[in-house]
Amino acid sequence: MPFLAAYILIVAFFAGSAFGSFFNCWAWRIVHHESILHGRSHCPACGHPLGVLDLIPVFSWFLLHGKCRYCNGKISPRYVIAEILSGAGFVLCVLRFGLTMETARAVLLFCFLFVLSLVDLESFLIPDRFILAIIALWAVTLPLILREQATAALSGMENVSENFGALIGKGYLLGTVSGIAVGGAILIISLIFDRVTGKESLGGGDIKLFFAAGLYLGATGGLLCVMVSCFIGLIFAWGMRQERIPFGPSISAAFMITFLFGDPVIRWYLSLLGV
Repeated sequence: MPFLAAYILIVAFFAGSAFGSFFNCWAWRIVHHESILHGRSHCPACGHPLGVLDLIPVFSWFLLHGKCRYCNGKISPRYVIAEILSGAGFVLCVLRFGLTMETARAVLLFCFLFVLSLVDLESFLIPDRFILAIIALWAVTLPLILREQATAALSGMENVSENFGALIGKGYLLGTVSGIAVGGAILIISLIFDRVTGKESLGGGDIKLFFAAGLYLGATGGLLCVMVSCFIGLIFAWGMRQERIPFGPSISAAFMITFLFGDPVIRWYLSLLGV
């Protein structure tokens, strides 16, 4: 079993790294208004199409010493960093949920958040298509996740289908209310801050992303996500040392951290309060 577990995690890492390479390409093409479906990957400096040796996730960057083998131009380390982070994200999803429906949901959520973050890093914009994809993922997978979680609880009960239908309805209602609460609270705080300072604190995409976080995490998890995103944002601002930084990557990281590990943290905190 330990060998099988290690094998699964290794496969998850390399699968995530391969997707990370694709995510880099996807984000770059969105920012530069190029087609995602047509055209081969190419060097951003000289435009030469990339071969197989250039496209091995993680390893290619190190094998080529961070340079294009056609024009000798430097390749930003952000590409290999993104591939490593993507691989690590896949591994964390598998570690947290095992091989379940929840893992598939977590991986898809991670993919959308990851590409969204790469685009925001380059353009300071969060495309609505990713917010809509995240919301659609929640709406489609919620019944499947609830069914998986409720099978044992509902077994042996009469009118199981009626109980399950009520559970789904409650899940949609609570998620929507939580999303509105988290997104609305952030919007109000942002408007007050903007009015006082005369500067824009959050973009519309950031607020929409907090709304999406509320759908998945609930009001309590959404609040934790806000706090974690502020902490990550401070570290990010210190590292980049720029007057203006994109907040989308910080929200996305906090969203994913809270989604994976928020429940134990919330339970621990509530136990301290005696709740």
